[in-house]
Amino acid sequence: MNTQLLKEQEIKKAGIKSERKRKSSEAKIAWLFMAPGLVLLCLFVFWPIIYSVPLAFTNYSVISETKFIGLENFTRAFTDTNFIVSLKNSMLYVIVVPFIQLFSILMAILVNRKMAGIKFFRSAYYIPVVTSMVAVAIIWGWLLSQNGVVNYILMSVGIIDEKISWLSNFDTALWALMFITLWKGLGYYMMIYLAGLQAIPQDLVEAAQIDGANRWQVIRHITIPLLKPYVFFCSLISLMGAIRVFDEVFVLTSGGPGNATLTSSVYIYQQGFQQFDFGYSSALGLIVSAIIMVISIVIFAFNKKGGVNPY
Repeated sequence: MNTQLLKEQEIKKAGIKSERKRKSSEAKIAWLFMAPGLVLLCLFVFWPIIYSVPLAFTNYSVISETKFIGLENFTRAFTDTNFIVSLKNSMLYVIVVPFIQLFSILMAILVNRKMAGIKFFRSAYYIPVVTSMVAVAIIWGWLLSQNGVVNYILMSVGIIDEKISWLSNFDTALWALMFITLWKGLGYYMMIYLAGLQAIPQDLVEAAQIDGANRWQVIRHITIPLLKPYVFFCSLISLMGAIRVFDEVFVLTSGGPGNATLTSSVYIYQQGFQQFDFGYSSALGLIVSAIIMVISIVIFAFNKKGGVNPY
């Protein structure tokens, strides 16, 4: 009896060792595949972030002597009118976030059907995401110009009485850029929501329909609750992207007219690579990063459980 127990224990120990070796081997392979990406992240993301922290406490400049100046850069930031305006514009950009998420969910629901040509529509909606921002700028710059198609259509239907230069007008430039951001980001979030929709068990949908639920009730009581993890993830990424928006603004308006479209990322770039005030630029970057971190923590705090597993 004791011999049999000893054999069973030995077999169990051998099985545990074998499982540990298998997991260790899988971990090594996983790290091997991740290594190139991690090296690039360390070189171009983590190292610049770490290096920028001590840099923010100096007056570092390419053309002058570097000195430690303590909190002077941060004090200067909160009295800098241009930086305050850029923060305000970046926060206004957050208005885009709920619209992007709402329209993306609706688009995902529309293309989550089995019908002829649906792959074409999915690809068409995703094209703006992979289109170069320079190409997008050329197209939208032409569409929104004073003699562009947008003015022609709006005047034809009687919405406006005179031509508007949408990207050169102080009152409309920022809203025009926000619309372009909305248009360009829809396809990206649509694909994420589409993956979420396809992960929802069809048994739940069919059971609800058998019980008499209509299309809207299925979306409200099944689809949306089960998409909550995706909504949380997409909203967080979208919000961070809205505060850090750079490409659209830099290519189309460079912050103009005046400071109407000046965002925090553009202003940080201007201070660092146009004024060569890298110490001040680093301080501004840390301030914006702190704001994003606080907002992210708030979103995490208010996030409620959702998805397939909790249900």
